[in-house]
Amino acid sequence: MTTVQQRRLARILRSLREGAGLTIEQVAKELELSPSTISRMETAQVGVRPRDVKALLELYEVTAVRHAELLELARKSRQQPWWYEYREIPAASVVGYEFDASSVRQYVTMVLPGLFQTREYAAEVLRSIRPDAPAREIEQRLELRMHRQELLTQEGAPDLWIILDEATLHRPIGGPAVMRTQLQRLIEVSALPKITLQVLPFSAGPHAGLDGDFTIYSFSDPADPDLVFIENSGGDLYLEDADRIERYRLIFSHLQTAALNTVESVRALTDVQQDLAERG
Repeated sequence: MTTVQQRRLARILRSLREGAGLTIEQVAKELELSPSTISRMETAQVGVRPRDVKALLELYEVTAVRHAELLELARKSRQQPWWYEYREIPAASVVGYEFDASSVRQYVTMVLPGLFQTREYAAEVLRSIRPDAPAREIEQRLELRMHRQELLTQEGAPDLWIILDEATLHRPIGGPAVMRTQLQRLIEVSALPKITLQVLPFSAGPHAGLDGDFTIYSFSDPADPDLVFIENSGGDLYLEDADRIERYRLIFSHLQTAALNTVESVRALTDVQQDLAERG
């Protein structure tokens, strides 16, 4: 489970090695480790022990002040956050990015964002997309999803800009009563100061987001570049390449323009909610 601190440390170690003019193979030989181990350290695929960081920094001849800073970062990167207990769930890694981000931009097409889901709606979604999962696993995933929502009201919460495809409002998950409550939840969270919610209407026609859902995480520390997350049952995808991230920024910008403004979006939510009430 990769954390923001591990990701940052990995990039720094790779940069220091390159700055020292050393190859992965040379570093591995000096530290009596395998090249694959060094590679995994530099790509945040494994946690890095402080003693290994110390050996690397000595090899790279890092200054004393920088040495102390990076050792502290290494220690922090190995601390276990509250979501570590859910580490067997793939979505647990996303929680760390959510809580460390300064802004989150998300576009969804199939179901409403996990951060905004009511318990009843979330339970229906999880049971549907994990039909073979035992009840205990569903309950664990549900608890994690509910726990994540503490982010919305915590001090230092990120700016959340969410664009909902209109289809998410009409997909009858859990029945009319569940959907009415869920839409009310959306109306309430849209009023929170750090949340911007837009609806992309069917009338927009073809648009830049036809490829599907994605989330862009941005961080306040310049040392932490943006990250794009694409969730999929076959395996989650994290994109860090600058060109690909810029493409998703551009897509999101186009979607912002094509979507209803915030007042119109709340009106759209209310209209669907009222329609459900009239139909019983």
